[in-house]
Amino acid sequence: MKLRLDHLAVSCTALDAGAAAVEAALGLPLVSGGRHAHMGTHNRLLRLGDLYLEVIAIDPDAAAPSWPRWFDLDRFSGAPRLTNWVAACDDLDAALLHAPDGAGGAMDLARGDLRWRMGVPDNGRLPFGGAFPALIQWQGPHPAPRLPDTGARLARLVVSHPEAVALRAALSGLTDARMVIEPGSLTLCAEIDTPHGRRVLA
Repeated sequence: MKLRLDHLAVSCTALDAGAAAVEAALGLPLVSGGRHAHMGTHNRLLRLGDLYLEVIAIDPDAAAPSWPRWFDLDRFSGAPRLTNWVAACDDLDAALLHAPDGAGGAMDLARGDLRWRMGVPDNGRLPFGGAFPALIQWQGPHPAPRLPDTGARLARLVVSHPEAVALRAALSGLTDARMVIEPGSLTLCAEIDTPHGRRVLA
């Protein structure tokens, strides 16, 4: 099953603070995304060429869902940081069949005129401690081309994990020179080329 890099997720406890931290790190402005009513979250966005970065947090003005939020946001604490990434596919049901246990069930979601299907784990926690991506299938326009192009581009996404060999095997359908999986303690690190030089988000 072929996969491709789709977007990166920086989690935070408060959207304003998270967006400010990312803007300071990259020297670039984020734009408003919107609200995800089904999950009680909201976000801000930055285009990275063919993909994008989202800063995401629990929306304090939204009703809390009776199910766990995506990206394990219900348990998130601490400073804003890169916690997850998302891989796109053309057949979500087939991709989930081949994914590790815990990748979730297909869920139909929407924000404004955007429509997508996504694998959301029942407990909110993705396989390999979040090192495995959330799987998504867009049903219509992709957000990236709609966002202002500030010149930012993803140079590398480095995912370190104690079970790097197993993670690499689980991601055999993703062949992208920007994707690096290496052994080590669990960390995600995005190297982003900007008009101000290469910056790092971790």
